[in-house]
Amino acid sequence: MTILDLEQNEFLPYFKGYIDRAKGVQLLPGLKSEFKKAYDFYLTVSEDKLVYRYAEGKWTIKEIISHLIDTERIFCYRALRFARQDKTPVAGFDENDYVEASNASNRAIEELLEEYASVRAASISLFKSFSDADLLRKGMAGSGEVSVRALGFLIIGHEKHHINVIKERYL
Repeated sequence: MTILDLEQNEFLPYFKGYIDRAKGVQLLPGLKSEFKKAYDFYLTVSEDKLVYRYAEGKWTIKEIISHLIDTERIFCYRALRFARQDKTPVAGFDENDYVEASNASNRAIEELLEEYASVRAASISLFKSFSDADLLRKGMAGSGEVSVRALGFLIIGHEKHHINVIKERYL
């Protein structure tokens, strides 16, 4: 399954930029390959750049990694709930509050990347477990509906978005 299989009603317009970044990528292979690219990229970043802020109030690269970890966990939680046909709406979250509470800039990069790898492995296992019918299921997250498969592609596109921001503004 590729991003081209998604319909506009499977995600909020807010997510279109992330969805677009996952074009040409199949879901399960993409979760693996895009993570490998991101992981290898982070290993090349120097410690001084990992804690650099390009402007007041902007996140460090370590904080971005923590944000990616938190967001992936949240997207997977949503995917699980929707795949299991839980109709209870899921609240949104404030990513800035999460980053502020994460203490990511004080963590070793090895520790962050180990956690990131564990979360991605769990995400891959979760999405592998879903049937075709599960992937098409939708639920309410924040202010609108999103499908299980769209959440998987959002993980990929969100990761690619932040890698691009890092390359443009941090390095």
